[in-house]
Amino acid sequence: MQTTKKWQCLNALHLKILAMALMLCSHMWITVVAGNNWLDDIGRLAFPIFAFQIVEGFFHTGDFRKYLKRMFLFALVSELPFNLMAEGSWFYPFHQNVLFTFCIALLLMRWMENARNKSKWRFFLRVSVSVIFGYLLGFVTMVDYFGYGVLMVFVFYLFRDVRFGRIGQLICMFYINWEMIGGLVYPVTLFGRSVVIPQQGFAVLALIPIWLYNGRQGPHNKAIQYACYAFYPVHMIVLAVLMRI
Repeated sequence: MQTTKKWQCLNALHLKILAMALMLCSHMWITVVAGNNWLDDIGRLAFPIFAFQIVEGFFHTGDFRKYLKRMFLFALVSELPFNLMAEGSWFYPFHQNVLFTFCIALLLMRWMENARNKSKWRFFLRVSVSVIFGYLLGFVTMVDYFGYGVLMVFVFYLFRDVRFGRIGQLICMFYINWEMIGGLVYPVTLFGRSVVIPQQGFAVLALIPIWLYNGRQGPHNKAIQYACYAFYPVHMIVLAVLMRI
């Protein structure tokens, strides 16, 4: 385990609230305040924070099946609000909400973790298969962030409690988010050369609050837990309604 430093001042609830606020900014950009690109710029930080928390939840849950079941049920509940907000339709089978992305990642992390203490080669093999299969499955099922989203969850799983793991997180986050297809790009000039910075590249900045995490859960009870889950479908319903007023 990494030793907590004095500057690590954010607990799990702090990260949840921050990620929800950033996600709301991004979703407001695609609904009620279109054109304010800065909202989507900062919104790119939300997914990595959620991905990090999925991994923390995976390691801290006392019942993986209940954790996965809860995630899957909220994924089903959230699909209709997601369709209404993102696509303006009751039914849209070509893009699924982000909770399905996390369900895929959780199942594959469970499969990898079952081999961790049995054999290094078996674990390495399962990691290799999971990275390839998870990436492809993310595209086939058309979940939010596609295969890139599954890989981002794996980044925090594979480099958790690893010496110099933050360097690995930084390198992988740069690579994944610079390779991600779609989104805005910003042309800038550095040292006399023109380069393009993809909007999704802002997601790398999510490592700052993630690295400020102190390993503590913070205030926690069933009401807070389900309020955080419910925020996802509820805020999408509200934005979908406001978009049509």
